[in-house]
Amino acid sequence: MWEDVKKDRTANSKSINTAGRRVLMVYRFGRWRMTIKSRLLRAPLSFLYRVMEQHVRFKYGIELPYTVQLGDNITFEHQHGIVIHGNAVIGNHCIIRQGVTIGNRSIEKPYEAPVLGDHVNVGAGAKILGAVNIGHNAIIGANAVVLIDVPDYGVAVGIPAKIIKLNTP
Repeated sequence: MWEDVKKDRTANSKSINTAGRRVLMVYRFGRWRMTIKSRLLRAPLSFLYRVMEQHVRFKYGIELPYTVQLGDNITFEHQHGIVIHGNAVIGNHCIIRQGVTIGNRSIEKPYEAPVLGDHVNVGAGAKILGAVNIGHNAIIGANAVVLIDVPDYGVAVGIPAKIIKLNTP
């Protein structure tokens, strides 16, 4: 856990004052508390996690459940309006900006969530919905609504999003 906290510090300008860093600290605490086997010992930590999670959710507008599979060095570039589905998977070195939704597409399939690869750059206001896979090094344009898979090095823009080009490595 402490290694992840150190990586989060590096990814978020080494400052405790960024909203993203604080949200990640609460997220890491939420994940850590689930490693305690005894429910009796875990209960007060769960209560503390819920209080902290609600605080950062309402103060910074970033909803990041502890059930998300989150990689290393995640950066929340700006705060407010970020909603991430509890079943989402986010790879290493991703950048997520304000107004982003990473969630399910329909009420009939509540557990489907996107999978983001490593080094994904998500533009402000983007929506990534449903069981879609976003490849490594992909770029999601601002305000794009992604309903299809995006290949590695793909650039997706528009409503609904279309792949406009592939960035070569």
